[in-house]
Amino acid sequence: MNYIVSGQGPSIILIHGLFGNLDNLKNLASHLESNYQVIRVDLPNHGLSSHIDDLSFDIISQQLLTVFDKLNIEQAHLVGHSLGGKAALAFSLNFPQKSLSVAAADIAPASYPRRHDTVFNALTSLPLNQGSDRRAALQHLLDSGIENSTAQFLLKNLQRTDEGFKWKMNLNGLINSYDSLIDWPYQGKQYAGPCLFIRGGDSDYVTQAHRQQIISQFPNVQAKTINGTGHWLHAEKPTIFNRIVKEFIDTQKL
Repeated sequence: MNYIVSGQGPSIILIHGLFGNLDNLKNLASHLESNYQVIRVDLPNHGLSSHIDDLSFDIISQQLLTVFDKLNIEQAHLVGHSLGGKAALAFSLNFPQKSLSVAAADIAPASYPRRHDTVFNALTSLPLNQGSDRRAALQHLLDSGIENSTAQFLLKNLQRTDEGFKWKMNLNGLINSYDSLIDWPYQGKQYAGPCLFIRGGDSDYVTQAHRQQIISQFPNVQAKTINGTGHWLHAEKPTIFNRIVKEFIDTQKL
């Protein structure tokens, strides 16, 4: 698992969402690193991390554990957005003794319907030959029904080669693993440590329907809503998001 370390102090692991990389939470890392050792990771099949065609949350948890071992970290706070939030929650259930706290941004410990088929279809149908350029790639995604901000985000995964372009992410691996990643296989497990759920006020990823599931598995829970934001709450209102996360983690030192 690829990672970047900055700062000194108690350890915090930051985990990005689907199609992202370790730079997605760089703004948050900058806000935290004066008081903490911040480790930003690339999830498997993303960034510079290993490619795994049959990815699961158990595998992600084991790979996160290797980061603890490599850095000689006994315990850490975990913060994740979307898929990264589910990965952080899963790790806390699998290795509660390693988890000082968990903050999950706009995601619940739940199974979700398929939301990304349009994106997968757009990405797999994008021609990656020598004649392609980024402007044409952007237009292809827009024509495939992807909104501009999402298309720009996705194209950060596009890397030029001698033959044209290639995806930095393991696109086929993500497609093969997608059903596992939208599922939630941890019914009955519980993490008793401090947990924070932060939701976007305009997002439908965390709803009242998830409340009982959250409380049953994460009973020591707090919840915050950032009004006027959607699923990308950390990018839409970073100052508020960063403050909420830091205040939550700071409280665990008292």
